[in-house]
Amino acid sequence: MKRIIALLALVSAAASLSAETYTIDPVHSSVGFSLRHLVAKFTSSFTKVTGTINYDAAKPEASTVEATIAIDSVSTANEKRDGHLKSADFFDAAKFPTASFKSKSWKKTGESTFDVTGDLTIKEVTKEVVLKTTLIGTGPGMGGATLTGWEATTTLKRSDFGVGGASFVAPLGDEVTITVGIEAGHKPAK
Repeated sequence: MKRIIALLALVSAAASLSAETYTIDPVHSSVGFSLRHLVAKFTSSFTKVTGTINYDAAKPEASTVEATIAIDSVSTANEKRDGHLKSADFFDAAKFPTASFKSKSWKKTGESTFDVTGDLTIKEVTKEVVLKTTLIGTGPGMGGATLTGWEATTTLKRSDFGVGGASFVAPLGDEVTITVGIEAGHKPAK
């Protein structure tokens, strides 16, 4: 009986070791977006993204991700436009300083691709979105850390989240393409 209990404890420990928690590196991660402006595409990004990815390579459906985006980090390479995007006309950064994503399910769709379904919250409006996600790679980082690189895309409607009011309907498209680039690190326990 003691051997069975010891074996079950080893199996349980091995299962918990297969999932690793990676911390998103805000310096090497960003969330970009693009949408139509009149007759061309307008692109921008948020440069401050934090969060964690709990990735289980042996059982990807058990993986999770949570991320927070600092709205004040929006960057378009134009200070005046950045200020307008932060205003109440669009993201209202003073009232809603962050946006967030929390996964609800992961579905493996290929060798290193997943459909990650979760709740995206912008301006206190929460909608379910599916991120088409790719694990770009895994490799050694500094100080013994293991790094992972991720890319994800989705499309949503800005009007669903109350971003940009009726006065912006004509010059701006409603459909927004989101592109996420993440580098995340895991440092093994000593």
